[in-house]
Amino acid sequence: MLVLALESSCDETAAALVDGAVVYSETVRSQLDLHHIYGGVVPEIAGRAHLEAVEAIVGQVFADAGASLADVGGLAVTQGPGLVGALLVALSFAKGLSISARLPLTGVNHVQAHALAPFLREGENMKDSGSTPSGPELGFPLVALVVSGGHTNLFLVESPLRFQTLGRTLDDAAGEAFDKSAKLMGLGYPGGRVIEEMARQGDPDGYKLARPLWGKGLDFSFSGLKTQVMTVYRQENMDDEPADSQKLKDLAASFQAAVADVLVHKLEMAVSRHRVKSVVVAGGVAANGALREATLRRFAGLAVGLPKLSWCADNAAMIGYLGGLQLARNANILDLAAEAKPRWPIESLK
Repeated sequence: MLVLALESSCDETAAALVDGAVVYSETVRSQLDLHHIYGGVVPEIAGRAHLEAVEAIVGQVFADAGASLADVGGLAVTQGPGLVGALLVALSFAKGLSISARLPLTGVNHVQAHALAPFLREGENMKDSGSTPSGPELGFPLVALVVSGGHTNLFLVESPLRFQTLGRTLDDAAGEAFDKSAKLMGLGYPGGRVIEEMARQGDPDGYKLARPLWGKGLDFSFSGLKTQVMTVYRQENMDDEPADSQKLKDLAASFQAAVADVLVHKLEMAVSRHRVKSVVVAGGVAANGALREATLRRFAGLAVGLPKLSWCADNAAMIGYLGGLQLARNANILDLAAEAKPRWPIESLK
């Protein structure tokens, strides 16, 4: 069944046409240029930008796929978690389309969808014939690490619709720690990208930074690490250093190594406890090269699922894949009374 999917949980407006795990077309409109000067996402600006973009990007995915609304069998939309004003844009649009086109609509958990992103495949244009590329041979149950600006979670995934939370962040998510640390170091926004660029020329052992909660369960904590970065930055008088200072590069590399070490260590602990044969690392921080390399190196004997870089970021393709599975099971079907869920733990899914 062809599914039209919409995503507007934060600062990307996205739409996709998906059939099973096959993505026929997708569009993501970033708002990075709008939020850059503020050093982070401004919810009111994000909501207005989604309103301006949503209708146009839906039209674009139909044009790119050579399809029309008549080809669609169901709709999927991010219902949460996320910024409530942002979520309401795609949700309201999808509800209106569901009523007017008489199509079923399912609400998708954004974090759960991230965990399934490695299963996505690129398809040919709908009017062409061609084979679907094969991907990693992931199997269930698996352990998934979803790590982004707003979320750092470890899950035991028994099936695409059955998740058990094993660990979560107790304070800052890893991506949030990247952004805040970059801001403290005067490196700008978004932090993940600029820290990774600087870290390539830095020494990951340049500064001895903590590995928070090392060996202490499966929860995460990055707030203290961020504070340690600030302390080193001030002690070393890096305010007076040029932007390409080796000190800054070493601090960026040391911070990145600390975060990657903790993430992979916790993932390894979860895999050992549950003896799974497949692991997934997904979400925005999964685009980080150091984390990807460490994951592949540490789990060389297992099937490892890493989404392609564009599917690490927020996108509608992953919403369409999970949405299609939910529609097939008549799960979480929405009506006009459905509300956005800015907080939506995986275990609460019905």
